[in-house]
Amino acid sequence: MTNSPIKPAWHVLKIEEAITALDSNPAIGLEAWQVSDRQGLYGRNELTAKVGRSRLSILIDQFTNVMLLMLMAVAFVSAILDLQAGEFPKDAVAIAAIVILNGILGYVQESRAEAAIAALKRMAAPNVRILRDGKVSEIPAVEVVVGDIVFIEAGVQVAADGRLIEAVNLKVREGALTGESQGVNKFAEPTFNEDEALGDRRNMLFQGTEVLQGRGMMLVTATGMQTELGKIANLLQDVEIEETPLQKRMGELSKALVIGSLIFVAIVMAIGLWRNGNFINLLNTSLSMAVAAVPEGLPAVITVTLALGTQRMVRRKALIRKLPAVETLGSVTTICSDKTGTLTQNKMVAENIFTANYAIQVSGVGYEPLGELTISRVAGDMLISDLTIHECTELQILLTASLLCNDAYLQKTANNQWKVIGDPTEGALLTLAGKANLWQSQFAKYFPRVSEVPFTAERRLMSVIVASQTMAIEDTPEAVRAIASLLSPSPYLLFAKGSPEVVLERCDRIQLGNQISVISESQKQAINAQNDLLATKGMRILGFAYQDLADADQDPDQDTLASEPSWIWLGLLGIRDAVRLEALAAVKRSQSAGIHTTMITGDHRLTAQAIARDLQILDRDRPEQEQMLTGKEIEAMDDEELTAIAGQIHVYARVSPEHKLRIVQALQRRGEVVAMTGDGVNDAPALKQADIGIAMGIAGTDVSKEASDMILLDDNFATIVAATEEGRTVYANIRRFIKYILGSNVGEVIAIASTPFLGLSAVPLTPLQILWMNLVTDGVPALALAVEPSEPEVMQRSPFNPQENIFARGLGWYILRIGVVFGLQTIALMELAYNSGNPLWQEHWQTITFTTLCIAQMGHALACRSDSKLIMELNPFSNPYLLFSVIFTTGLQLALLYVEPLRQFFGTQALTMGELGLCFGFSMLLVLWVEAEKVIWRSWQKYRSSQSSSQS
Repeated sequence: MTNSPIKPAWHVLKIEEAITALDSNPAIGLEAWQVSDRQGLYGRNELTAKVGRSRLSILIDQFTNVMLLMLMAVAFVSAILDLQAGEFPKDAVAIAAIVILNGILGYVQESRAEAAIAALKRMAAPNVRILRDGKVSEIPAVEVVVGDIVFIEAGVQVAADGRLIEAVNLKVREGALTGESQGVNKFAEPTFNEDEALGDRRNMLFQGTEVLQGRGMMLVTATGMQTELGKIANLLQDVEIEETPLQKRMGELSKALVIGSLIFVAIVMAIGLWRNGNFINLLNTSLSMAVAAVPEGLPAVITVTLALGTQRMVRRKALIRKLPAVETLGSVTTICSDKTGTLTQNKMVAENIFTANYAIQVSGVGYEPLGELTISRVAGDMLISDLTIHECTELQILLTASLLCNDAYLQKTANNQWKVIGDPTEGALLTLAGKANLWQSQFAKYFPRVSEVPFTAERRLMSVIVASQTMAIEDTPEAVRAIASLLSPSPYLLFAKGSPEVVLERCDRIQLGNQISVISESQKQAINAQNDLLATKGMRILGFAYQDLADADQDPDQDTLASEPSWIWLGLLGIRDAVRLEALAAVKRSQSAGIHTTMITGDHRLTAQAIARDLQILDRDRPEQEQMLTGKEIEAMDDEELTAIAGQIHVYARVSPEHKLRIVQALQRRGEVVAMTGDGVNDAPALKQADIGIAMGIAGTDVSKEASDMILLDDNFATIVAATEEGRTVYANIRRFIKYILGSNVGEVIAIASTPFLGLSAVPLTPLQILWMNLVTDGVPALALAVEPSEPEVMQRSPFNPQENIFARGLGWYILRIGVVFGLQTIALMELAYNSGNPLWQEHWQTITFTTLCIAQMGHALACRSDSKLIMELNPFSNPYLLFSVIFTTGLQLALLYVEPLRQFFGTQALTMGELGLCFGFSMLLVLWVEAEKVIWRSWQKYRSSQSSSQS
């Protein structure tokens, strides 16, 4: 496909200029030859995907891991040795099975087909009505070309980007692109500045958006990958997926283990040959060492641990799509949260009302008509509260206006949820009236609409004329009759709502209690001050007015603003997408955990600032303006400038998809681990770029979900913080079982390496026995350690450095130290059994060694539950899985000694009770050592604390 040679800023051009630039004709549309030429020039109107990795290459990549490569080499050499000796190569077969299993596990995790582009394609309209050769026809959306004249009507999805050339009461939902749920009014005539934000280009339509109401005609200006939707598709495919912190740490661990084991093998081989050792014996020793050094069960244990973490997160309303995301959550340092629907309810709520004499505060959540109207009256310098709605005539008439000058519907669904059909702002007015027990269905019946003039950008208000029939009908509800008695007895009434400035300009009177007075300049100034106050709270503000009419033929529009003012001012009403009640607590909790919250929204700066202030996202010690950036300001910065300032910014407003992506990248360049939330198509590139992409499960598009690592089932910011706690717990448990497994492995390697120098007749452990230890007697308790409950202080500390090595904070030193102790203990046992003079011990020394190593690990697992608390101080039933796994695994180990088929397969011998006593006795030595370290460490900490106290 060839790119368009014409790329002006279409929203800047007048209609005639756009038509001329594309050589189109709104009267007849394109001709057949033009369509053919443009299909060759621009290509089909569809999104195209770049070629990714094939499934075969993903499978091959699984076997390039250094640990698996070393195991494959061990299996190959072991098979040759066994075949030369005329034996079945069961060690090689077992190792090969482990290699294949690990490869399959890795493949399953990585082979998820990239579905974000497919989800984007599903957003394209299947058919579109166009004008070509003077005829209206319906064609598949993929055949639309630049310059086509497309008809737009309510309910359709826009098939391409285009410049409006006609619009009648047109409203479009652009949330998929801008992230904001409110419908946007569209107009054909106005033009806009070149740097106008995407959400403010009111004369443009964009592919994938939804027409809510009205009709129009559009000149297609971009198709396929040249549309705004196509640009997002390009951004998605250009994002390079980086390894998660866990994947990086596991890579480092693999390299360290392989390099360390190879060095150790080389040293043992060199010393053994220097001492004229038997090459075959040394080779067998080396093979056993190599198998012992590799924690074969570790990948499976980590996979299961992450899977268990996902199950716990689902119970907390977070669905994990990619397993490594579980651990990455524990490393998050910054949460970039969308405003609408995550920090806020994504439901417009009326919160403040100002009439001439009253200030009303409204409570309640969402569209459910439950809440309190707290009415306060200003009398001189006194504030009189605890008034009822029946004492406030001004409020009653204003609520009546909100019901009658309204095109939305409020409904209760089958599952007892309240929803709005129509404009969310108008829905908020219906909910407000419902809180005062005033209902649209009642008022519409007794005040039937006679005529109306809808909201337009030029007029900036909506007005209706209704007939007043309440007093003539005997069964009129009391609430309706009471309010009707407050109104003029005229047969008709005009109600209006809209921009406060416009409504106020048409008013010459004001409602003061039960009286109507001439409005004064001081009253107008007070109204403007109230308007400014609500604006600073980031609210959408509506002014209300009414007028009594003798004749229904009177124009509700009153034609122009030059007409004589004749309306009666009722008051101001502030509406906004209110913050979630639990979001503030969640923000505070994340701050105490050292996690920064950053709001990124397509909404206006003032609205974003007000929400951020309510949620305490902004730092009180710094000027608010220094902590905010807009999309235009980001445009003026290069990547270095944005990176330098990104750590100081807490709110980004009026941003585009490119801006969101740049923000995430800037934070990542600063070393942050970024979680990014989003629900729209516009969020997908940033979701994919972020270390943790978090999509909304309720309001999210398919595109955002496919690009994400995690989906919030309740669209709630608090769920992110809960998931972060689970992620920290998972990472703590991963470190816990890594130190448990690797401590054992180091001990095994040391014990096996000593064999040639102790004069023993054979290697104490065969590769098959080592695999049994690493997979079963180590693996099963390791899985139980993976579900160890979180520590109380897990969310009271800052995140650990995501760049830290897996062996950081003493883990590496612990593994070496315990490994040496374990190895020396095993060497002492082998020496004792082999040189004891007891023929039975000398015959069974390998099985004694094998059994002791396995049982010692059971005690080690119990000790690894805590770094500071002793085993006896921990409740054994707080992790019953570990208790069961220790008993179960010990039983399995004994089965290898006393069940004949297993004994034959693993090459073990039945031990006497005395020999078992020896095994259990030596096993306790490691546990005692670990527990003694805890006692010494606690004594040292207590001593340091007392020294610090005495010095202070």
